[in-house]
Amino acid sequence: MKLAVLFSGGKDSCYATYLAKQKRYEISCLISVFSANEESYMFHTPSIKKTKKQADAMGIPLIIQKTKGKKEEELKDLEKAIKKAKQKYRIRGVVSGAIESVYQSTRIQKICNKLGLECFNPLWQKDELEYLNELIKNKFKVIITGVFAYPFDESWLGRKINKRFVEDIKELNKKFLIHPAGEGGEFETFVLDCPLFNKKLEIKNKKIIGKGNSWSMEVEIK
Repeated sequence: MKLAVLFSGGKDSCYATYLAKQKRYEISCLISVFSANEESYMFHTPSIKKTKKQADAMGIPLIIQKTKGKKEEELKDLEKAIKKAKQKYRIRGVVSGAIESVYQSTRIQKICNKLGLECFNPLWQKDELEYLNELIKNKFKVIITGVFAYPFDESWLGRKINKRFVEDIKELNKKFLIHPAGEGGEFETFVLDCPLFNKKLEIKNKKIIGKGNSWSMEVEIK
């Protein structure tokens, strides 16, 4: 079955793509939504424009859809992108990296129902610590590109998801109820390498902005 992946460049959409390929689905294209609203309810924003580099590394076509990011209205732009994928690549379903967000999953499902497409959420309700360890086991090189909750600070930017990260995030979960996989929007990620890539991505330059407990890192990839 031909599928499109809603692709942000973060760990969830990358790992969902990996799991779909493991089940022998054909990934016909990726869909990235570039939102002008950094506080979008639906879409990942730090380093989103670098999905072009990831798509090249995977050898998979990328559909880019821009949106102003207004609540609910941004869903119309997502629908446009999925329609493009259906028309151009004859996809029969859509993959998302949703884990617990009912807000995201129900809206994606509604669009798929309207367009007569299947909706696949391979990470849905997955144990978050088990998931992080799977990323490490399967050699996903994932870095933190944004933090948006107490007690995070600038020092977390650029950190890799590794065993030390898992131990630290477990403590933050116990003390501050930080979701270990960042599903509450506490942090955002970017994948530099994984089994899907034909080449590793490297950071050439980075720009850090923010204050307090809200920081983001824009990366330039070479």
